[in-house]
Amino acid sequence: MSKKKWSIVVLMFCLCLLAGCAKKQEEDKSTTVTKTKISVAALKGPTAIGMVKLMADAKEGTTTGEYEFQTAGTADELTAGIVKGDISIAAIPCNLASVLYNRSKGGLKVAAVNTLGVLYIVETGNEIQSIADLKGKTIYSTGKGTTPEFALNYILKENGLDPEKDLTIEYKSEATEIATLLAAGTDAVAMLPQPYVTTVMAQNESVRIALDVTEEWNKVTKDGSSLITGVVVVNKTFLEENPEAVKKFLEEYSASTAYVNENVEDAADLVEQFDIFKAAIAKKAIPYCNIVWIDGEDMKEKVSGYLDVLYKQNPDSVGGSLPEDAFYYLP
Repeated sequence: MSKKKWSIVVLMFCLCLLAGCAKKQEEDKSTTVTKTKISVAALKGPTAIGMVKLMADAKEGTTTGEYEFQTAGTADELTAGIVKGDISIAAIPCNLASVLYNRSKGGLKVAAVNTLGVLYIVETGNEIQSIADLKGKTIYSTGKGTTPEFALNYILKENGLDPEKDLTIEYKSEATEIATLLAAGTDAVAMLPQPYVTTVMAQNESVRIALDVTEEWNKVTKDGSSLITGVVVVNKTFLEENPEAVKKFLEEYSASTAYVNENVEDAADLVEQFDIFKAAIAKKAIPYCNIVWIDGEDMKEKVSGYLDVLYKQNPDSVGGSLPEDAFYYLP
């Protein structure tokens, strides 16, 4: 072969290599995945505890989306952000989800139940053996206008007690305030969620669990409804624009709740890492937090039944009207 022909062969080979490299680069570009940014919020408590594995994975960059988490002490801190759409996904009290749905004219959807009943009546004495024993007492509680207030009122009324006349209920803005009262008190009664129950019992050995509010609810409910503490809501517009990203997030959140229930010690360490509660408290509390993942038709049945109970005692507790079927995210 002449030098000229050899040069042409070499040149053609080089051109083929360059073309192959260019094609590979184009393929690499086409397969590059841009992670969807999702702002996520939860209340410090069981709702946030169920998220901790997902929070850890997001911090490591191993999640399918780019998740930005925030936790708050009260639901009021999150309400504006949820309504405006600054928060794409949130874990909030069940009745608040209905209120915000009505307020935003259908601007959000409920995707799952993440927490069942976590409320307990505790006392520093040994007098409370039944709901009837609460008559004449002063009860400290959080959650005015949300699940704790409505759940307590429902149970009291179904047991023949008037919440406004037969006892005194003093609402505090945060559970930490009540924990302080119980830790220092010698004759106090309170309704608290986990893991604050475990916290006060660690601070004061005379504090005991007198009543499980979920059990008391189940005793008086006539329609088989469940006491639901927390649900996961998604901004409707964000969902419509990012259906696949939301689906992946919910799958990862579901896996996180399972991990927390199955790996209590490791999950407790993560709870402390994300400044929710101390690991020692979380370790004892998680088994009592009723962290779950219920979605689909089962979720719709439980949420609608619970909201119906609240609506019948106070329509304002769910935002004035029960939400339509469009409220429920049923992929």
